[in-house]
Amino acid sequence: MSKRWYNLFVSVDQAAGEGAPDAAQPPDGAAGTAAQAVADIAASVPRVTQFSGPVANPTSFEEIYNSAEIHPPEHGYTIMKVAEMLQSEHIRGLPAEVRRSSILVALEAAGVKIQDVIEDAVKRDRALDTYERVLEKSLHDLEAAKADDSRKIQAEMERLVAEHRSRIQANEDAVAKEKERFYGWRLQKQQEEKKIADAVGYFVSENPITTSGSPAPPPPKT
Repeated sequence: MSKRWYNLFVSVDQAAGEGAPDAAQPPDGAAGTAAQAVADIAASVPRVTQFSGPVANPTSFEEIYNSAEIHPPEHGYTIMKVAEMLQSEHIRGLPAEVRRSSILVALEAAGVKIQDVIEDAVKRDRALDTYERVLEKSLHDLEAAKADDSRKIQAEMERLVAEHRSRIQANEDAVAKEKERFYGWRLQKQQEEKKIADAVGYFVSENPITTSGSPAPPPPKT
């Protein structure tokens, strides 16, 4: 997206009461010269900013600027100072052209070239753009790392679920096998008891042998 903040400095004819500086219309021929001047300034600033060290607090733009080695010049007029001047209670309610002229007069009185202020603005903008890419890459790296970790956790969960299901199935199989053995033994017991009862029946009027096959009472609780 083309950045048009420089229009504040290249506009020279705006009716009183009109909107933001972007709406200003430069005279014929002035726009091309001013735009070329701004383009030359922008071309002189590297598009990718080199940072001298890590930024402890990314929410502090001042730390970002310091890491990018962007320091206020001796005269102290940076784009940030100009932005503060534009918001001064003395001129902020005035038309854009009047505010522009007031700033230019103040800069001229301080011996500051508007080109230096624009260069400072470009440097800060490039630093913020570069740091945004740094943060975005960090975000993407974190996202990829966490996604990979989540996949490993999911695989581990599935392995554990499968392992526990296998143990549950083994428990159920062991109980089923023991039941089969128990009921098989019970059938043999009933057959054995019938044999005993039949033999005893020849000698008693009331047969004391149980052959009903009723389940035995549950074992006492320990």
